[in-house]
Amino acid sequence: MKNRRLKKQIDFILEIDRLKNIFRQSYLIGGRRRENSAEHSWHVAMMATILAEYADETIDAAKTATMLLIHDIVEIDAGDTYCYDQTGASSKTERESRAADRIFSLLPDDQAADFRSLWDEFEARQSPEAKFAAALDRIMPILHNVHTKGRSWKEHDISRDQVMKRAECVRDISGPLWEAMQSILDDAVSNGYLKK
Repeated sequence: MKNRRLKKQIDFILEIDRLKNIFRQSYLIGGRRRENSAEHSWHVAMMATILAEYADETIDAAKTATMLLIHDIVEIDAGDTYCYDQTGASSKTERESRAADRIFSLLPDDQAADFRSLWDEFEARQSPEAKFAAALDRIMPILHNVHTKGRSWKEHDISRDQVMKRAECVRDISGPLWEAMQSILDDAVSNGYLKK
């Protein structure tokens, strides 16, 4: 291919197809199989577009959605670390940083820098967009679990306290979403989907 920039972009596009083969612990609604990381990224990016009005601070919804589309690309190399896996969490930052270095470098330099900057911003959780993106990333597995009768929570013996601790970042960026999550989790306990 004569256009080197286009070749690098196509190589990156083909590489990120591998994200479809990284499976998470959350089951799809309907429960037939686990969700893959590409599906998760698409779903939380849609959430950013739909739920941006509930952020306590003004956010750029398009930037947040883009951040969410790329936040898990590193899992191509690093794998998905289950959010309650303390052992896996100990090496997660290092594994994901190495993966970001390799995968984003496939792009032309300007796009590589932009994507890496957005990924780093998401990881730092300092900007309103990154905080909101992190909150949505925590909400989606809750919704999946509630609509699969707590299937992955039960498989991993997860308690309401564990879920609440993981979802605390929602409280810091969206009062309305935090209230909704508390209510949803109370119902999950009442219905026997989540242990108290």
